[in-house]
Amino acid sequence: MHWLEATFGTRAPLVGVVHLAPLPGSAGYGGAADKILRLARDSAAALWDAGFDGIMLENFGDTPFHPDSVEPHVVGLVSVLVREFSARGPCGVNLLRNAARDALAAAFAGGGAFIRVNIHTGAALTDQGVIQGRAWETLRYRRVLGARVGIMADIQVKHAVPLAPRDPVEEARDSVERGLADALIVTGPRTGTLGNPARARALKEALPDVPVFMGSGVNHDNVGRVLEDADGVIVSSALESGCGRIDPARAAAFVKAARGANRHRRDHA
Repeated sequence: MHWLEATFGTRAPLVGVVHLAPLPGSAGYGGAADKILRLARDSAAALWDAGFDGIMLENFGDTPFHPDSVEPHVVGLVSVLVREFSARGPCGVNLLRNAARDALAAAFAGGGAFIRVNIHTGAALTDQGVIQGRAWETLRYRRVLGARVGIMADIQVKHAVPLAPRDPVEEARDSVERGLADALIVTGPRTGTLGNPARARALKEALPDVPVFMGSGVNHDNVGRVLEDADGVIVSSALESGCGRIDPARAAAFVKAARGANRHRRDHA
């Protein structure tokens, strides 16, 4: 579990996601880049003030997503925000749908700590068509940059299905042993749907030295139960009062519920 403590300073990290509003060039862009950045800054501040251990930036508003790359200006805008947000703690990047190389560039330029890769190894059928993992490219690019940026890899990620039926534990083994992922993520089938706790337990049992995060469907009512099966959580939708707007009260309630559950388990261990 050393990666968790080295990155987040805790063995049960709470990572809040800032869903960026549609960026320039996307179908939904409204022509107000300054407003987008201001909203992102307000949401990040709400997460840090509530006590989250890390933040992840995600271009959630840029639907429909590119399969495996984004425009250069997106990398530039995100890297600026990463640089600002990293002043208060570890910050990561997820550029949808599967722009791992671009996410790595933004994290490296901004001093970020990690990236999320939806399809790191293997291949999946998604709403963008067939996407193939490019672990070989991501790891080589990280080496070229000399970047100390962790890779969090989804296992059978939401809004996608494997091209052929496959045991998720074997997929996880490939992501770690052959794709060199630093952490794994379990999700439900769609955004806002809780992932299978049994899958999280199975990945932890098979790969005890690799952190496993629950990456969808976590809220203040279930976070205590989730942290019994996963090492950490990634959350956004449950904290929002509108797309991309983190509600400070919801964020605070979530952290309180998570910390209370952790204290209860320690007291009764």
